Amino acid sequence: MLFHLFEYIDKNFSVPGSGVFKYISFRVAMAVIFSLIISMIFGKYIIKHLRRKQIGEEIRDLGIEGQLQKKGTPTMGGIIILLSILIPVFLFCNLTNIYIILMTVSTVWLGLIGFLDDYIKVFRHKKEGLKGRFKIVGQIGLGLIVGLTMWFSDSIVVREKTDNLIFKNEQTITEHSETNIKSTITTIPFFKDNEFDYNMLIPGSNQTTAITWIVFVIIVILIITAVSNGANLTDGMDGLATGISAIIGVVLGIFAYLSGNVIYAGYLNIMYIPNSGELVIFMGAFIGALTGFLWYNSYPAQVFMGDTGSLAIGGIIAVFAIMIRKELLIPVLCGVFFAESLSVMMQMMYFKYTKRKYGTGRRIFKMTPLHHHFQKQGYAGIDAIIQKPKNPIPESKIVVRFWIITLLLAVISIVTLKLR
Repeated sequence: MLFHLFEYIDKNFSVPGSGVFKYISFRVAMAVIFSLIISMIFGKYIIKHLRRKQIGEEIRDLGIEGQLQKKGTPTMGGIIILLSILIPVFLFCNLTNIYIILMTVSTVWLGLIGFLDDYIKVFRHKKEGLKGRFKIVGQIGLGLIVGLTMWFSDSIVVREKTDNLIFKNEQTITEHSETNIKSTITTIPFFKDNEFDYNMLIPGSNQTTAITWIVFVIIVILIITAVSNGANLTDGMDGLATGISAIIGVVLGIFAYLSGNVIYAGYLNIMYIPNSGELVIFMGAFIGALTGFLWYNSYPAQVFMGDTGSLAIGGIIAVFAIMIRKELLIPVLCGVFFAESLSVMMQMMYFKYTKRKYGTGRRIFKMTPLHHHFQKQGYAGIDAIIQKPKNPIPESKIVVRFWIITLLLAVISIVTLKLR
């Protein structure tokens, strides 16, 4: 709103200083500052309110040292994150920008699904919360909104470089031109041209066909579902999902800035996406909100984000990556989310297989998601293939090590800009 207000003032009254809102760098800084203030200062009062209302986490006895001490810690703290993102976005973003509209819808959509899940757990006292199939339906719904909007909206385009051969004065001259086009092209890391067209997934098709949009929408749905669930599974230790998501957010913000700047995109020879620079402001609010929330969520946590925060965070990362055409980089950048999800799937499949074959289910890890494996005592009666480490690792050390791994993956992701 402030962006539109100062744009009007600058255009009609030429008030000195009002033009500063034109600059993305200024609005990013303001979004980070405001989101930090909201999450750190107002977050304190929200935590007190949650504690007064006895909105505490129900903790299962998993045989992990210190786990039961967390019982009663206020949950649904994701509300702090959502407010800290949305308020700066409404203040400093161009609210008519299609990318900002989609990101806002994604944040609210998955935030509400997560809130409903937490509400059922806390107030209805049902530990399973919202049934999994309803979460999947909600994620598919968001995937349809994002995928169809990106396909049919004329505001979402990429700029493609074309070389035209023209004959002039009996000479062949190559004329370079750039045009904005609707395309299913995305970025693929480590390859020379750094681009991949989803249309190539359709056998025998060399150009966009009537079913290309169906393939594209299905891929969008799969990515949103996978990343949001991955973030949800990772949220099992104090500060783990918060810190990892903040690091991922920094990298995505860098990619958005480069892709939305015609000069840097040309210099790095990467895809230029018109009007996507506005996304950097959203990501600034996202990073500030998570950093401020980490003040209270770091070990020992004073508040948990709950599904209200974790589902929304995963959805934001997925949709953001899709819109800047970096979704194929997610397995690298979000490697911890990927490993957490993979550990759960492997454990379940192996357990069912061994139970069917031997009559007794066996495990690959001592416990999943993966971060809990490192908290369990090795060789303590758990029939698991992987028993190391033998001695449990303190929670705070596991969290920091996962952060370090994410930092390494973040650097590798940035290096893909040049490493082809």
